[in-house]
Amino acid sequence: MKLVDLSHPWNMHTPGWVGYPGSKIYYTQTLQTNRIVSQRIETSLHVGTHLDGPMHAADGAGDIASLPLTKLVHEGVIVDVSGVVGDWDIITPKHITDKVRIKNGDVLILHTGYHRYFVDKPQQDLTRYFCMHPGGTQELAAWMHDMQISWWGIDAGSGDHPMNTTIRYMRPDLTRRFEEKVGMPVGRFFGEYEYRHHKSGRLVKEEIFPMHYLAFPEGCIHAENVGGDIEKVLNQRCIIGAFPWKFEGGEACPCRIIAFFDVGPLTVEELTHVP
Repeated sequence: MKLVDLSHPWNMHTPGWVGYPGSKIYYTQTLQTNRIVSQRIETSLHVGTHLDGPMHAADGAGDIASLPLTKLVHEGVIVDVSGVVGDWDIITPKHITDKVRIKNGDVLILHTGYHRYFVDKPQQDLTRYFCMHPGGTQELAAWMHDMQISWWGIDAGSGDHPMNTTIRYMRPDLTRRFEEKVGMPVGRFFGEYEYRHHKSGRLVKEEIFPMHYLAFPEGCIHAENVGGDIEKVLNQRCIIGAFPWKFEGGEACPCRIIAFFDVGPLTVEELTHVP
């Protein structure tokens, strides 16, 4: 069996999402003083490669511990869209289906190429990475819902287009540049959308985060900051696994994401069976 790591290394310099704090990592004991080493970590859950749980964007939805292994480890495909999208572009379903055949229930990893701008990379540019990457809109969210995508990931800071998140308010300088690029106000470019609250049935009108709000209540969650050796496995079908903690009450969690090749005749159910 061949394993390919799709995760970034994690350390004190790993940035959180825009507006989220980074991590504090420090020693609480040392070998020379206490005869054993101990460290302590204080961190946002949205630092480095991580999986967003349903409750991150839907009140009353499931936590990280509620995600079954058969959802987290499943057949899927890594799709290279880097040649057709760039700064602030919209990712459409056609960009994906033009490259590979997607099956209902797949895990889907999108390679935009923006992992090259992550921290400690030769082309590091965190403003470009978090605030200018391509992303989806309501169209992509609806398509993923219809395809019953198990979960998906992206090698960028968010599953949503950055100008379709709160970044548009936190970075008005970049919002102005985006509006100059598209020739209209950001609110008109993306527009509003509606959906029914998954618990109360209330009609909700929103203007941001469609890849979160439209998908998470139905379980179509996503991983952010995918990276590692992703360029070695582009446009290939394999078994893809996300491995967060069994975190009760957790709205998200750092995780390792692994692509499994040459697994032989075992089914996903056999791979994830716990006696």
